[in-house]
Amino acid sequence: MEKLVIGNVKRSVVPLNAYEEIRKGERGAWISIAAYLVLSAFKLICGYLFASSALVADGINNATDIVASVAVLVGLRISQKPPDSDHAYGHFRAETIAALLASFIMAVVGLQVLVEAVRSWYAGDYTAPNLWAAGVALICAVVMLGVYRYNSRLAQKINSQALHAAAKDNRSDAWVSIGAAVGIVGSQFGLPWLDKVAAILVGLLICKTAWEIFRDSTHLLTDGFDQKQLTDLRSAVARVPGVETIKDVKARVHGSHVLVDVVIEVDGGLTLVEGHEICNQVEARLKRSHNIMHVHVHVEPRSEETHLS
Repeated sequence: MEKLVIGNVKRSVVPLNAYEEIRKGERGAWISIAAYLVLSAFKLICGYLFASSALVADGINNATDIVASVAVLVGLRISQKPPDSDHAYGHFRAETIAALLASFIMAVVGLQVLVEAVRSWYAGDYTAPNLWAAGVALICAVVMLGVYRYNSRLAQKINSQALHAAAKDNRSDAWVSIGAAVGIVGSQFGLPWLDKVAAILVGLLICKTAWEIFRDSTHLLTDGFDQKQLTDLRSAVARVPGVETIKDVKARVHGSHVLVDVVIEVDGGLTLVEGHEICNQVEARLKRSHNIMHVHVHVEPRSEETHLS
């Protein structure tokens, strides 16, 4: 009877619904683009009419968010390209690259808003804006919260990094509009400089969101992986009957999917077929409980040192 010595089992087939999920993500990007087109024009026009620096800054933010949303859309389109000779795992990381580009665009906008707000502060132009500007800001905040909820739920459903970044941007924009409204209302009570403070806070919030997206994107692009999730993967493998020892578990994110490498020890007296079945069970368990696209299981016979310990 043939005995199991060392074996490798690979599963790298891209799920059939992976590309369909990405296409669903495009809807979120298009909704963001449409919302930003309408709201940026509305805020900029009303901001100049009602003399509100905070509302103008918010409008500029939304105008550049259009570019960021387009970058996300392009990334989602590229990630749908099937595997080829140069990209055996597909092009899914285009999503993460798109999120990274979006963070750069947001950072530039945030810095521009900050510079303009500080310049206006030192220029001493403290004219109180019209109270209607606050109403405009609140209406836009409600709209953006609706877009955020839609994109957040969709991103969670399809596990899209690019759409997660877009949703974070949507939420940030909603809070920015609320902050602008607070500053405008405050300026009506003898504190016209509060509108400038609100514009500065808008810039800081934009930069903060850009940093968070940049941090998450670079973490994923450098194959960073959450330790808690790695512990969960190890626990799932340990529950598979026949797995004697887990020597190593590694994982990395590839777009909206996870690639896992597992090294396990089994009874050296098992047949090749029996060892292969254990590998299949490891793969099946991981795919049932986690969003795994590729599982690489390396099997080794249980060493005497491990057995004695």
